Formats: sequence, structure tokens, C-alpha cells
Amino acid sequence: MNKKKKNANKKHRKNQERVRLLRLALLSKAKKKVVKKAEEIKVEKITEEVKPATKKTAAKKTAAKKTAAKKTAAKKTAAKKPATKKPAAKKTAAKK
Repeated sequence: MNKKKKNANKKHRKNQERVRLLRLALLSKAKKKVVKKAEEIKVEKITEEVKPATKKTAAKKTAAKKTAAKKTAAKKTAAKKPATKKPAAKKTAAKK
């Protein structure tokens, strides 16, 4: 068992190393991406025109009618019946 694990780990490590080297080789051959420098944006001052504040008239809200809450009927407690015991079922002996 241990020998199988050891061999599997060796193969796994070799494969990982091979893939890593292959990826590095491909990345080195690939063309580098051209990064454009960000152009400086000239900030112009924009003056906002200040409008004189106008008073808004408060609109009257109509009062909403509330529906009457439903009253729940008082629950009556049910009269308890005396518990009746059922006779125990007889066990029959199993025949061999």
C-alpha cells in the first residue's frame, strides 16, 4: 500500500512540474499586452445655477377609514369524557 502511494505521489509531482514548466514556456513566448497610459482628464469647473427656494404647499391627506377589528368568539372548553381502558391483547405462544 505504501509503495503504491509513494509511486503515485512521485508521478503526481513529476506531472505537476512538467505542466508548470510548459506553462512558463508558453507564457514567455506569448506577446505582451500593450497597456495604454491613462490620459489626464482636464477638469473644468461647472458652476451650478442656484435657484431661489420656493415654498411648497402641503397637500392635505385624506384620512383612511379603518376596518373594525373582528372579535373572536370565546371558546368553550369541551367536557372531558372519562378515559376507558381497552383490554390488553392476549399473546399467543408460538408453536415450534
